[in-house]
Amino acid sequence: MKKLLVPLLPVCAGLLAFGPLRAAEPPRPPNIVIIFADDLGYGDLACYGSPSIRTPHLDRMAAEGLRLTNFYVAAPVCTPSRAALLTGRYAVRSGMYGKRDVLFPDSAGGLPPDEITIAELLRSRGYATAHLGKWHLGAHPGSRPNDQGFDLSYGLPYSNDMDVRPNLVKGAAKGAEPPEDGWNVPLILNGEIIEKPARQTTLTQRYTAKAVQFIKDHDHQPFFLYFAHTFPHVPLFASPAFKGRSLRGIYGDTVEELDWSVGQVMAALKEAGLAENTLVVFTSDNGPWLTQGLQGGSAGPLRDGKGGTWEGGMREPGIAWWPGRIAPGVSHDFASTLDLFPTVARLSGALPPTDRILDGIDLGPLLFQGAPLPERPFFYYRNSELFACRLGRYKLHLATQDGYTQPVAERHTPPLLFDLGRDPGEHSDIAADHPNVVANLLAAIEAHRTQLKPGVPQQ
Repeated sequence: MKKLLVPLLPVCAGLLAFGPLRAAEPPRPPNIVIIFADDLGYGDLACYGSPSIRTPHLDRMAAEGLRLTNFYVAAPVCTPSRAALLTGRYAVRSGMYGKRDVLFPDSAGGLPPDEITIAELLRSRGYATAHLGKWHLGAHPGSRPNDQGFDLSYGLPYSNDMDVRPNLVKGAAKGAEPPEDGWNVPLILNGEIIEKPARQTTLTQRYTAKAVQFIKDHDHQPFFLYFAHTFPHVPLFASPAFKGRSLRGIYGDTVEELDWSVGQVMAALKEAGLAENTLVVFTSDNGPWLTQGLQGGSAGPLRDGKGGTWEGGMREPGIAWWPGRIAPGVSHDFASTLDLFPTVARLSGALPPTDRILDGIDLGPLLFQGAPLPERPFFYYRNSELFACRLGRYKLHLATQDGYTQPVAERHTPPLLFDLGRDPGEHSDIAADHPNVVANLLAAIEAHRTQLKPGVPQQ
């Protein structure tokens, strides 16, 4: 025994010379990247059926990750959808609704300071946080990106068609060649205007360069990157490298440039050795703006688009990518942007707030184990009014109104019922044949209403 111990003494002495032995460092929490397009339709990516827009990087992301066919945003227009994503709560709870549907440059309100965003949650865990692109949650103190948990903010305060030039020809936004100086929207870096009007032809390129640099600068620290693209919201602009490249015209050009941007972000993660410790989620804020004609997108097989609570307004492409953690596949499980807050909370080790209702669930079982998620109701709001509810494969409409072509909503008594599995285009009302399903959905709506306390309107 002594003979066995003697050779070990020099080794032990050498180890002690470097100080006492320490426990292994805890694993670094994963990075989180959310890429959010603007007004992209369900049918506008090749991997979701587009016949004329090439999206090789998003197609690869979908092939290597999980492509979700029943992924939703929580509102059919910009402001409430973005508020819901960042807070994990329906926008009616935070007051991010109002008579004009979205915030405008002259809006006095914004995301209330007492709301907790994903950025604030993750920054409490030591994450570096960045917002790139469109904000649209308020331009006043307390509501701006740097007030809501972001260390770095670079982008536009609201939609790129706002702050229009007074003498701009009506309908210019719909044109294939909109004037770049037609809108006076500013480009803002950490609260300071650095360019006005923003040069929109280069926005995607500049956002992407900032994203890549942010990844490189934080390869030693967990980070959260919220990359909210300006396009394909009208007016549509593409850089010289992409303009005229797509069969789909300028709309396709902007989507193909957006796809290129996704490829740059994924390449930067791989080059930094971070891909295997990063969750990337791609989706859009609402469906296609159909009234823009060829400058608007496509909802594919879904009905209607932006502004409405038919499926085309709120069901979106949804892709989740994490090499080594998310197995390649396609899921038909229901999920939504409301689920991102609790999902990243668990991944980061953060404790979600307990003093407010969160409307999503942790997607971990679906993403990492391929396990089915529990059935739960999803509520389709148009402004502050509840229009519809989905539970399982069934969707019940209390009221319907096309996004921008129907001036007054039609209330339905009895409600309309659709089987979204067999009829995703919502063509055949089957309420009369399924009274028990109707009753279950009405009960879910009543339970939701009993615990709902609307926030003060901010718009």
